[in-house]
Amino acid sequence: MIYPHYQQIWQTVQLIPHGRVACYGQIADFAGLPGRARLVGKALGKVPKEGWQGRRVPWFRVINSQGKISFPLGSEYFVKQKQHLQDEQIVVLGSRVQLNDFQWQPDLAEILFSLEF
Repeated sequence: MIYPHYQQIWQTVQLIPHGRVACYGQIADFAGLPGRARLVGKALGKVPKEGWQGRRVPWFRVINSQGKISFPLGSEYFVKQKQHLQDEQIVVLGSRVQLNDFQWQPDLAEILFSLEF
């Protein structure tokens, strides 16, 4: 089952530019779902393999508020996420990304004119 909020989350995640990351709570806020960071994690776990609306959803660009990859260290998805981030020249030390250097900081216009909800 796909909840309506999932589509808001996926659309928001699609806006994160190459080489940048966002936190779960940040995505929830931008998607109009403040305080729903856990819902963001659930939605990213339900992204269709073929993407959404003909575009991939870069789930790997979403990390926790401490700048860490949330998957267990060394797990298959941890390794996959870390590799995707490194492929975009995002520096991952252990499991951490320096948010000061790589966090997406869109301006208000980018959000207002890019989202459909």
